[in-house]
Amino acid sequence: MKFDFDRLTDRNGTHSVKWDHYDMKGIVDGMIPMSIADMDFKAPGFITDALAQRVAHGIFGYTVMPGSYYEALEKWLEKRFGWVVQREWIRFSPGVIPALNFCVQAFTEPGDKVIIQPPVYHPFRAAISNNGRVVVNNPLMCDKGRYSMDLDGLKGLLDSRTKMIILASPHNPVGRVWAKDELKALVDICAENNILIVSDEIHADLVMPGFKHIPTASVSDDAARITITCTSPSKTFNVAELHVANIIIPDRALFERFDLALMKAGLNRPNIMGLCAAEAAYTNGEKWVEELVPYLHKNYLAMKEFFTKNLPVVKSGEMEGTYLGWLDFNGFGLPDSKVEEILLTKARVAMTPGRIFGPGGEGFYRMNLACPRAVVEEALRRIGEAFGGI
Repeated sequence: MKFDFDRLTDRNGTHSVKWDHYDMKGIVDGMIPMSIADMDFKAPGFITDALAQRVAHGIFGYTVMPGSYYEALEKWLEKRFGWVVQREWIRFSPGVIPALNFCVQAFTEPGDKVIIQPPVYHPFRAAISNNGRVVVNNPLMCDKGRYSMDLDGLKGLLDSRTKMIILASPHNPVGRVWAKDELKALVDICAENNILIVSDEIHADLVMPGFKHIPTASVSDDAARITITCTSPSKTFNVAELHVANIIIPDRALFERFDLALMKAGLNRPNIMGLCAAEAAYTNGEKWVEELVPYLHKNYLAMKEFFTKNLPVVKSGEMEGTYLGWLDFNGFGLPDSKVEEILLTKARVAMTPGRIFGPGGEGFYRMNLACPRAVVEEALRRIGEAFGGI
């Protein structure tokens, strides 16, 4: 099977957040948007065919989770990660971001503290603060462009009101794929201090050659007891707005509390089309991932080589996982606002400014590389021209 990731698909006029509703729309023509984390590749045919078949049936009544869905997901997790998951651990959610909010609501009280590891995916912060909890930053450490968890710093942040940590694994935006010993060390601290771990593993399938994703809940018995794992086919198969995610909770008491939060929100039934797409993905998606990941890795290598050769003042972190390049523009010595102005008005490339990811993100930009290579190459050419004389 061969998937055409070089194919250019016009997304203008589809109400795309990335293509139709970016901040400079109507002000700067010909923008290349490389910001919000969805892909510019069409979803694979085995998903669109399954959706078309379901639509052709013509009836979209109330639906339950079929056994075939659970079976497909269980096989996917075991084959890809060696993680044996029991059916009764799995709860459907309308997305990972909703699930983060449900976890905060279900497992903490107003005024409780929830830890994040910035620079990190900004909806983590929103899920905490919007629900009246206190955000506690445990910033990642960075040594020569490689990030690690500050576990000693984490210990110093814990008190009786600290109830949870939200973990990005793989990490968005810095691209780390956490090793087993790193996860085990985190779990040991959390288990000793009665801290729950909510592990966002939405990018788990998108791990570059030479690295391996380890589900947080799989590293020990303690990990299984205190971890709520959030997975979804949305990043891997480009089906984000079909609103489907799997929340995996081995501990029965925690499962029931999460289930109650879904019921309180009136969101305890699955999305019929999301369910259809996800089952097709987990049943037929192996070859897609086997071809997608090397393509994304080559896009990353092209980006890294470009900056090394043509604009070495911009430093590229190692993208161990995700499809998001993490670029440090601080070497120019310019205000962040000036860098962004040059990117948007001169280069006409829209990336996500690192400052929105919290402390440690200032002066960085996140570059979405999940697009045809010709688009990556054109964006890099423009950036080189715009910054070349500075």
